Amino acid sequence: MWGVVMTAVAVVMTSCVSTKGGRTSRSTLLPPHSSLHTPRTPLSFNDSQRLKYFFFEAQNLQDQGKFAAAFDLLKHCETIDPQAAEVYYAQAAYYAELNNDSMALACMKKAADLNPGNDTYLERLAITHVNSRQFDEAVKAYERLYANNKDRIDVLDILLQLYNQQKDYKKMLSTLELVEALEGSNERLALSKMRIYSVLGQPDKEYETLKDLSDSHPNDMNYHVMMGNWLLQNGKEDEALEQYKQVLEEEPGHIGAKMSMLDYYRSTGADSLAQEIQEEMLISQNTPIDDKVTLMRQVVADNEQAGGDSTQVLALFNRILAEPQKNADMYELYVAYMKLKEMPEESINTVLAKALEVAPDNVGARLQLVQSKWMGQDYNAVIDLCEPATEYNPDEMAFYYFLGLAHFQKDERDKALDAFRRGVSQINEESNPDFVSDFYAIMGQILHDKGLDDEAFAAYDSSLQWKDDNIEVLNNYAYYLSERGERLQKAEQMSYRTIKAEPTNSTFLDTYAWILFMQERYEEAKIYIDQALQNDSTVSGVIIEHAGDIYAMNKDMQQAVDYWKQAQKAGNDSKVLIRKIRQRKYLKK
Repeated sequence: MWGVVMTAVAVVMTSCVSTKGGRTSRSTLLPPHSSLHTPRTPLSFNDSQRLKYFFFEAQNLQDQGKFAAAFDLLKHCETIDPQAAEVYYAQAAYYAELNNDSMALACMKKAADLNPGNDTYLERLAITHVNSRQFDEAVKAYERLYANNKDRIDVLDILLQLYNQQKDYKKMLSTLELVEALEGSNERLALSKMRIYSVLGQPDKEYETLKDLSDSHPNDMNYHVMMGNWLLQNGKEDEALEQYKQVLEEEPGHIGAKMSMLDYYRSTGADSLAQEIQEEMLISQNTPIDDKVTLMRQVVADNEQAGGDSTQVLALFNRILAEPQKNADMYELYVAYMKLKEMPEESINTVLAKALEVAPDNVGARLQLVQSKWMGQDYNAVIDLCEPATEYNPDEMAFYYFLGLAHFQKDERDKALDAFRRGVSQINEESNPDFVSDFYAIMGQILHDKGLDDEAFAAYDSSLQWKDDNIEVLNNYAYYLSERGERLQKAEQMSYRTIKAEPTNSTFLDTYAWILFMQERYEEAKIYIDQALQNDSTVSGVIIEHAGDIYAMNKDMQQAVDYWKQAQKAGNDSKVLIRKIRQRKYLKK
């Protein structure tokens, strides 16, 4: 409902209902409206007390969650006083909850008509009309609300939007005059007026409005620049130039004036002068970096349109970056351009490194460097980049991820595990599920390698909570369970999902066959190990040994021994395998 509706209405009721049945009214401030003149039948003292009692009892029932009973009492209140605005207001909230928009609107309108001086009712009625896209009615409601409160600029702002929706520009102008009377003239109002005059095709008034603004702020050069811009856009180049020159005489470093001069030279075909002022602004330490980036993007766009000769652009980038930089924005733009031109990766990395010198907390630049070093398998460089990043950007999980992987590749399992554990501590509800799942997956692998299977399985469970179809996790989890002979039914279910997802993956097929083998379902296991062998392009010694074990338990000992010997040739030199070959029988590890 509309907040705590009954409590709010109770307050309204206390102020609006008296023992004499009288009501506060400011209807003389309102525009003519026939429904506002409905005669008010006074309540007797007795009925007035009954109305109060049942209304507050409805509130108590609502507070107890007994909404149907509360609504019934409200209907009873209506029979006591059909002109009780607060009753209709409360009913409107119930109808709104029931999605009965027509009845909600009718009740809301009734409440506002019965008590036109109540701003709460009028404002809710206006909002209801807006939500129903009944803009004409919304205008009427907000106009009545403003008539009651002529100091409410927020209501005038809403009326401006509604008049704009209706394209009623004359009312927009009159409303802007009302706002101006309340808050004084300012840039926002002047620009709004100018837009309206522009739509109405009244350039003279548009100019007058801007001139008034400029004249009222003689020491603010920004308004003179605005005047010049307007003159330039309206074909008065010479007058525009005078405005810009005047500003630059007063403030030689005025960025807005220089940007406008640049537009002026471009519009008048003075390309060499445009280029000169453009480069001056790009090199100047006084030009804000956002403006520099915008200008440099334009340089790149113009250069590409002219044929894409990068020589001048690269030279200009180098001139700009020869000056001290306050942030990495220009370096990032330079890197983007270098990639566009497919320049050598080492050159790009040099620029990225300089960006980090200026802004060591720049995530984008650092991640680009990390990925480059990772692709080059420079794991020491990856570690050197990621370790400080966990201090500069502790909530960026990518750095922990690459840091852990780099240590993992260097066989530094404890350091890798530490990095991943620090990373998962940063997980929150907005984290990428795929990313988090991979975090836990790698942790599970490390923990298993360290012989900590219970912790590994817990990590795999966490991984699957974030992404229940992580195929690698499902396979590894299932296989490690089968190695321990534990929870084989769960292992089978997980493994089966992997072969459904990738039916020609020899590793997944081998895992499923081995789980069936551990369940003593030897004939089924043979079907899947044969498929694994057919799809095993790498001739894995482990898969071939499993094939031998499965064939042995299917009483095909000759084929079993052949597979064991093949596994030995493939590099599997376990002592158990040698004993199997010698004794010509399956042996557990």
